[in-house]
Amino acid sequence: MPDAPSNLTAPLWTAADIARATGGRIEGGDFDATGLTYNSREIEPGDLFLALRGARDGHDFAAAAFEGGAVGSLVERPVDGGPCIVVPDTLRGLEALGAAARDRAPHVRRGAVTGSVGKTSVTQAIKAGLDLAGPAHASIKSYNNHIGVPLTLARMPATVQRAVFEIGMNAPGEIGPLSRMVQPHAACVTTVGPVHIEAFADGETGVAREKAAIFQGLVPGGVAVINGDNPWVDLLSGAARDVGARVATFGSAAEHDARLIDFVSYEGGARVTADLRGRALDFTLKQSGFHWGLNSLAVILMLEALDVPVETALAALAEFQPLKGRGETRRVTRSGGAFTLIDESYNANPLSMRAGFKSLAARPVEPGGRRIAILTDMLELGDQSRALHEGLAVDIEAAGIDVVHVAGPEMIGLWHALPPGRRGQWRTEAIELADMAADLVGPGDIVMVKGSNGSKASLVAKALAALDQPAEGAV
Repeated sequence: MPDAPSNLTAPLWTAADIARATGGRIEGGDFDATGLTYNSREIEPGDLFLALRGARDGHDFAAAAFEGGAVGSLVERPVDGGPCIVVPDTLRGLEALGAAARDRAPHVRRGAVTGSVGKTSVTQAIKAGLDLAGPAHASIKSYNNHIGVPLTLARMPATVQRAVFEIGMNAPGEIGPLSRMVQPHAACVTTVGPVHIEAFADGETGVAREKAAIFQGLVPGGVAVINGDNPWVDLLSGAARDVGARVATFGSAAEHDARLIDFVSYEGGARVTADLRGRALDFTLKQSGFHWGLNSLAVILMLEALDVPVETALAALAEFQPLKGRGETRRVTRSGGAFTLIDESYNANPLSMRAGFKSLAARPVEPGGRRIAILTDMLELGDQSRALHEGLAVDIEAAGIDVVHVAGPEMIGLWHALPPGRRGQWRTEAIELADMAADLVGPGDIVMVKGSNGSKASLVAKALAALDQPAEGAV
C-alpha cells in the first residue's frame, strides 16, 4: 500500500479547498477547518458548519454555530457571525466535499457495509481492526444515509490508511448512489431480511436488490463479502459478479471462504471455532449473541480485503465490546437477588428477534431463574406486520423462553399467539412496562429487552438498569 501523507498537522479543510471542491465563493475571509458538522449543538471549536435544509433550515442556526466555535459555514446565502462559502445547494456541496476527500487520498483502502441486521456493529468491529493496523477512519453513530455517508467521507483526513463506511436505506434507490460515492475496495452485505419492507412493492425481494446495490460502487477488482447462509446469496453474488467483483462468502457450509464450525457463548463472551480457506481459527469474543459467530467472519473477510492481517483482525475482535443497545450485558444487583440484563433495545426486526431468542436460549440460567424477553413493536413492516409479529411465537417456543412481556399495538398479536403459560404483561406503550420494571423480573432471571428504536424499548432497558443497587457493605 502507498504511504499516506505524513503531514499530521494540516487542517482538514481550508476555505480555498472547500471553495475549489464545491465551486462556491468565499465571503467574509479565510479560515481553516479541523472538522465539520450540520448540528449546531455538536459544534467543536474549529468546525465548518453545514447549513443544510431539512425539517428546519440550517441557516437559522448559523449564528449559534459561530458562537459555539465554528470557523466558517457552508451556506446557500450569506449569514452573520463569521466567514462563509456560498453554494447553490448545501447538500450537493457536502457531497462534493466528500468526493474531494476521497479523491485527494487515493492511497486509502475503503470498505462499505450494509445489511438488514448488524451493519453498525460489524462496521465498528471492522474499524477496531483498522485502528490496530494503522491510522483509520469510520462512520460514527449510524451515519449511513444521504447525509451521513458524504459527511463521513468529508470528515476523512488525507493522513489515514484505511476507512470503513456504513450504508443504510429506508426506500428503493438509496444504496447505489452512496456506494458509488464511497467507491469501496470491499463491500459487505451482512444479511437480508424483512426490514423496511413497507417501502418495497415486491417486499423482501426488493430489499435484497437494494442491498445488492452496494456492489455498484466497488472499484475494479473489488471484493464482495456476502452471507452465504442467507437465502438471497445467489442474487447478491450475481450482482457482485455483474460488476466484476471477487466474491467471498461466510457461513456454516464447507464451501464458504470463512466457515463457522462452532460458537459457544458464556458469561461475558463467546469462543468461536472457524475455518478460513483451510486455516483453522479459534478465537474469543466479548459478544455472547449467537449472530456474532457469522458477524465475526464477515469482519475477518472485510479486514482481509482491506489488507489487514488475520492476526490483527482476531486481536481486534477479542477486545471489541458490545455497542450501546446492541447486546450490552450487565448484572443488576437488587435486594432479594441479582438478575442479568441484555440490552438489545436499539432496534429490532424479525431476523434480529430470532437471533436474540436463540442467544437467550443458549445462556445458562441460575436455579430458580427464568429466561425473559421484553419486546416492543417492530416497525416499518407494512401489511406483513401482523403476521411477522405473530410468527415470533414459534421462535419463542423453540427457544424455550419462559415469560414474554410486550408493549405496542403490533405486539398484541404476538401476545395472543403465545401459549398462556408464556404470556407476561401486555401494555400499549413501552413506558408502561418501564414503570412496572421492578415487577417484571426476579432473582436469577436473564432478561432480554428488544424492539425498534421508535417503539421505545430503551425506556424499559433503562428502567431495569436503574434497579441496580450497591452490594451490601459497598462504598
